[in-house]
Amino acid sequence: MKARPPTDIAFVLQEARDKVLARIQHAASTRADFTGLASPQLLAVSKTFPAESVLALAQSGQRDFGENYVQEAVEKLIACRQANPALDLCWHFIGPLQSNKTRLVAEHFDWVHSVDRLKIAQRLNEQRPPELHPLQICIQVNISKESTKSGIQADEVPELALALIKLKGLKLRGLMAIPQANDDPSAQTSAFAALRECLLAANRVLGPDDQMDHLSMGMSADLELAVAQGASWLRVGTAIFGRRVVQSTTDADSTN
Repeated sequence: MKARPPTDIAFVLQEARDKVLARIQHAASTRADFTGLASPQLLAVSKTFPAESVLALAQSGQRDFGENYVQEAVEKLIACRQANPALDLCWHFIGPLQSNKTRLVAEHFDWVHSVDRLKIAQRLNEQRPPELHPLQICIQVNISKESTKSGIQADEVPELALALIKLKGLKLRGLMAIPQANDDPSAQTSAFAALRECLLAANRVLGPDDQMDHLSMGMSADLELAVAQGASWLRVGTAIFGRRVVQSTTDADSTN
């Protein structure tokens, strides 16, 4: 069979994905056994890239995609469904979520990684269509205590978690964080470890049926450090899709 040319977008994206998966697999092979935490998985962050790129990457077997901008994401996922109705993709919302955008997210997404207040969760719960499975959610934690970052403080997590498990349209699955960028690996490691400890502390106040099992942390540049500390969702965009143009929008978030 003749090899596909390197200009084939599906071929290029598959090669990039394979390299990222190899990095994740290698990091996972040496990490400690974190009982109760899910295995590391790749979440391909497709924000600002078109539906054609998502569909091309899906040819390699990728099914989980992360988006930051509500309106762009909804248009994109609808386009993907129309282009291939049989393709079962899982859509994760990972950006800051405003109250006036919750209905679209509740109606179209499978996961939300960025719940940082009860009001947002209550709106998602009320607006989740009853015929859909519960919306899988993560609490966003401002693990580095940055004034410019969304997320609650670590000591606030148990209280919010106890409130969220009462919302039947939602299923609390874990914690998410975007640690402060740091060239010092030990500092990044400490931030990831702190999020894991935060999850363990919250699990101690939750019942056996409500235990959280996901840590959404780690991006293109630091995924190995995140995996070593128990990450389950690795939010990787640049290492797969390449550099993106930053949008000028109120939905903007950090680069993944």
